[in-house]
Amino acid sequence: MNRRTLLAQMLALGAAPYVMGARAQSLPNKTVTLIVPFAPGGNLDVVARAIAPALEQNLGRNVIVDNRPGAGGVIGASAVARAEPDGSTLLVTTPNAVVVLPKMARTNFKLASFSPVGLVSTTSLVIVVKGGDTRFKDVEALLAYARANVGKLAAGHAGPGTTNHMALLQLEDAAKIRLNQVPYKGSAPALIDLMGGQIDMVVDQLTSSAPHIQSGALRVLAVMSRERDTTLPKVPTLREAGLANFEATTATGLLAPAGTPAAVVDSINAALRRALAEGSVRSRLQSVGSVAQASSPQELLASLQKEDARAQSLAAAGRLKAAE
Repeated sequence: MNRRTLLAQMLALGAAPYVMGARAQSLPNKTVTLIVPFAPGGNLDVVARAIAPALEQNLGRNVIVDNRPGAGGVIGASAVARAEPDGSTLLVTTPNAVVVLPKMARTNFKLASFSPVGLVSTTSLVIVVKGGDTRFKDVEALLAYARANVGKLAAGHAGPGTTNHMALLQLEDAAKIRLNQVPYKGSAPALIDLMGGQIDMVVDQLTSSAPHIQSGALRVLAVMSRERDTTLPKVPTLREAGLANFEATTATGLLAPAGTPAAVVDSINAALRRALAEGSVRSRLQSVGSVAQASSPQELLASLQKEDARAQSLAAAGRLKAAE
C-alpha cells in the first residue's frame, strides 16, 4: 500500500465521524416521536417498534413510539400535520391515512400537509377467520357463504379509509359480494372481536395477525398479494381462488410535517436507510410478515401522489364513505 492510498484511507476514516456529526446537527437535540395513528398491536405499531431502536442509534436521538388511535388514523395524522416541522415528530403510516381519509371526511390535513421521508416496509394482507370456525374450510367456502348471505358476513377492518378497508372494497367488487363491514380503531381490537366470535372475518396485515395465526387462534384463508407470501407458502392467493388480477398489499412510510427542512428530511432518510439495512431489523420485520423496503423521499412522494389520484377516482364514483 503506497503512502497516497494510506493517507486517503486515513482521511476517509477521520472524516466519517464528522459526516455523521454534521447529519445529527441538522436535527433538534430532543426526543424523536414516532406517532402511530392506530392502537398498539396493529401493523403500523409492530413496524414502528421494530425500527425504533435502530433508528434511535442511527439518529443519535431518543426515539419513542406514541399510539394515537381514532377516526381511522385522523387523530394521529392531525397531530403530526400540526407539529413543529423540525423532524422531532414523525408519522408512521400507510398511504391511506393521508390520501384517502381527506376524500372521505373533513380533515385539517391533506397530502400537501406532509413531507415524505421514506418507505419503511411492505406487508401482505391476509383474510383470517377464527381458528375453530368450521364454516370456512377455505376462501372459496367463505366467498360462497358471502354470496348466499348478502350483507350478513361480518368483516372487520382497522377503520374507514385504511388499507384494510380499501382491500375489503376491492374484494367486494372483484368477488361480486356485499359484506357487513365493521370498522375498528385499528387491527388489534378487530382481531380480539374475531377471536371472541363477535365477527366472522378480518382483512388484516400479516404483521399483526401472525402471532395469532402461529398460536392457532386464527386461521388464514388467503393472501391478497400477487404471489404467495414466503412466510405462508401453503396459503393460496385470491388469484388462485379465481379472482383474476387481484392484488392488495400494504406499504408503510415515514412522514414529517410539511415545511420540515430538506436537510432534516435527508438526515432522517439516511438514518432510516441504515436502520433498514441492519440484519436484526430486517429479520424482525420478516419474522412478522413484513419486508424492509427503503426509498428516497421523492420515490415515496411519487407513490403517494399515485394513491391520491386513485382515491380521488373512487371518491368521485361514490365508493368511499366514512362508514359502511
